[in-house]
Formats: sequence, C-alpha cells, structure tokens
Amino acid sequence: MSRRAAIFGAALAAALVITGCGADEKDGGSGGEGGGGSESAAVDAALLGKVPTPEVSEMAGAMGMWTTEKNFVKAGLKKISGYPLTGGKAEWEIPLGGEVCWSSPQATEDGLVAVLFQNDKDDPAVCTEVGLVDITKGRLLWQKQGLNSYGDRQMFDEVTIGGGTVAAAGTSASAGWTTGGKPLWTPAATEDEKCPAKGFAGEGAKLVVVRDCGDTDHPRLTLQTVDPATRAVKSAYEFEQGTEDAHVVSADPLVVAVDDGDSPGGSGITEFLSLDDSAARGKLLATIGTKGGKYGKYDAECAGTNVTNCSQLAVDKKTGTLFLGTRDAGAGSEGDNDVVALDLKTGKKKGTTQGTDEGALIPVGVDEDGKVVAYQEANIVGEAGGAVWRIDPATFEKTKVLQNPGRSYEMEARFETDRRLLFAGERLYLGADHVSEPSEVYEDKQPLAVVFGAK
Repeated sequence: MSRRAAIFGAALAAALVITGCGADEKDGGSGGEGGGGSESAAVDAALLGKVPTPEVSEMAGAMGMWTTEKNFVKAGLKKISGYPLTGGKAEWEIPLGGEVCWSSPQATEDGLVAVLFQNDKDDPAVCTEVGLVDITKGRLLWQKQGLNSYGDRQMFDEVTIGGGTVAAAGTSASAGWTTGGKPLWTPAATEDEKCPAKGFAGEGAKLVVVRDCGDTDHPRLTLQTVDPATRAVKSAYEFEQGTEDAHVVSADPLVVAVDDGDSPGGSGITEFLSLDDSAARGKLLATIGTKGGKYGKYDAECAGTNVTNCSQLAVDKKTGTLFLGTRDAGAGSEGDNDVVALDLKTGKKKGTTQGTDEGALIPVGVDEDGKVVAYQEANIVGEAGGAVWRIDPATFEKTKVLQNPGRSYEMEARFETDRRLLFAGERLYLGADHVSEPSEVYEDKQPLAVVFGAK
C-alpha cells in the first residue's frame, strides 16, 4: 500500500480554552429553531450511471471529483476521466503515469484543478509530480517536479490553487508555479526555512499557508495569508501552544479546524476557529468547540495531518455561518442528528435544522442560490436510499429535492468510509477517493463513482 493510501485508509475524506472575543457554541443562545421540512419537491431519483472500479491488488489513490457544464470528472487509477453528466462511457481521459495522491477540491472559475501524482518510471512509491488540468477541455496543461538542493525530486503531500498560483508542500519543502507553468519558488529555496510550510490552501484570489516554527515533539503553528506570487505575508495568526495540526476549512472567510492531539472520535478537529485576516496580525473572532460525548459533538472530519480536505460541513460566506451535523440530536428532534448553524463572528448557535429518522443528515456545501446542501445517508437497517435536502440559511427549514432508490441502498452506503459528494445540475455524484481491491464481504463489486438523478 502506498504512503498516501495508508493515510486515507485509516479514516475518511470531512478544544482550546476560549480567548479574546471568541465564544464556544455551548455558551451561545439557542437562535432560530427552523426544525421542520418539506418533502413535496423531492424527485424520485434513479441510478443513472456507474464508473466501474479497476482491478487492483492493493488500494490506490484516486482523489478528485468535479463537474463542468459538459462533464462529470473523476480521478481514477493513474488517470483523470470526463464522463457525461448522466454517466456512461468516458468522453476523454488524461493518463498520468502514476497513482493520484492529492488534488485541489474545487476547480477555479476557469476550470483548472491541481493534481499531485506519482511517477512509475522514476519512483512509484512517492508523490513527486504536480500537474495542472483543464477539466473543461480534458487536457493536462503541464506537469512539473520540484528539485531540492541535492537535485532530487521533492516528495509533496498536497497541492492547491489560489490567486493564480499552484502551491505544493511536503515534509520539508514547498514549491510554487503560476498557472502558466512559470516557477515562482523551488524546494531548494525553501527546504532550510526556519518555519517550513506544512501545506497551502487556496480559494479564489486567496492563498494561505500553515507553517511550523517548532519541532516534531513541540510544534508551533502559524497561519499566514500571503501574496500568491511572492509569498509576502499579508497577515499572520499564531495558534496556541499545543496545537498539533491546523486544517483550513475555508480560506474566504477564513475558518480553521485545529487539533490538539485529542480530537474526539479521531475526527482531527478539537475546535473550529473563525479568523479575521484583514490586518497584519490575525484576529480570533470565534471559537467553536467539538468535544462532548464519546465521539464529539459534530460529524465533521479532517484528513490526517494535511492542511486541506475537511469534509461533512458547509461554510456560507454570505451569512457568515458554519453548518455542522451533530452526532446526537438530543430530545425534541425527529432524527438521530440535526444540522446546526453557527455564527462565525460570535461562535453562537443561530439555529437548528431537525434531522430525519431515515438517515444522518450531513451538510456538504452551498449551492448557487445560497441554499445549504445536505446529504441524507442511506439507511442500511431500513434498506432505504439516501437523499438530498436544501436548507434555507435564513429560516433553517429544509426541503427534500432528491430521493435515491431503495434497491441500491447497500451500494450507496458502502461509500460512507471513503466518500466524496457533489450535488450539481440536480444530480448527486458519489465517488471514492481510492480504488480498492475486491471486497471479501460483499458479492457485488463496488463502483468507483455513481450518479443519481431524474430519469
């Protein structure tokens, strides 16, 4: 198994003391209690298409899933493919020559995604190749490597795009290029930095970096908002001593999930921090704790030690709200869990959307109309398919928009341990981040990705 596969194989991909003006959610007001919902607008979906899983003898990386106006795009075994939006045979493929290790979660406005992958001809065990892909045209625009001071290819852990810069970071060094492929900085110039980059996160015109000024046993993490071209620091925020990892949930607004090494349920999240990076010295706006119960309050997750790739949450920039699914709805709810809305300025609860008794409700994003999209997981016990709901961020009322068929509930539920979700064009796309070897438990072969929608 590859190093990247091992990291993800252990868990999917989605508290400090309150200081300053932050406030823990448990101390906040109850806010609105939207609660109820409507199912009248729901479409009975069909399983429109499947992407078959290639034959492998061990788990391999396949991280990446996006949509364009023409295609559903999925990273597969050493390639990226563009399929019809309703599923079917691939219309184009980009061979990569090695296992996919990482990719930027969202495409830029002009359809660009950054991909990190292995090179089977050089060293198939490490991730050294950085590529820029145009998913609107199905083209690999360029492929680069970062050379360290010894002339060796640098191994990277993750890659992102922000402000026209493709930034990759590894254990001891980082590298950056323009989207045109021009080098901006190299591993040779960064491997001896006093505070090396753990990783970058990009969104729109912004690029942020998490740096560690400590050592393995005593990390001292700092978050910097930087100029994407020069890495000149615009704003910096130092995390409290004892913070082991910092995951950027959103670059704009700036929301970070931190882990003190004792995150509940192995989620990788001890607290969510909302930060103001408008000044040279970053300011803490709010703190939202996650501890409580055996597995924590919320069902969100962040991947390993990486800076990006948190899942099972949604950030609404317009209203300044973080949406999280709870692990226990408590008394008065209609379901096993609820979705709570938390104010990013105060940390207080704005409102609650009641869950259902049909499956856990997981926020996954915000659509073009400003509604929060939530996925209702398939129900193994009830043999029921999953569903998609929209939540109004003003009233917290939910409306079911898609109901998946019951006959495919088992296959749908099997995505839960290695899942990526997209809802676009009124279709639900479910995909795995890895190509897995055949199951010894299930008779049916699990697809790499599926599409649900109206017939």
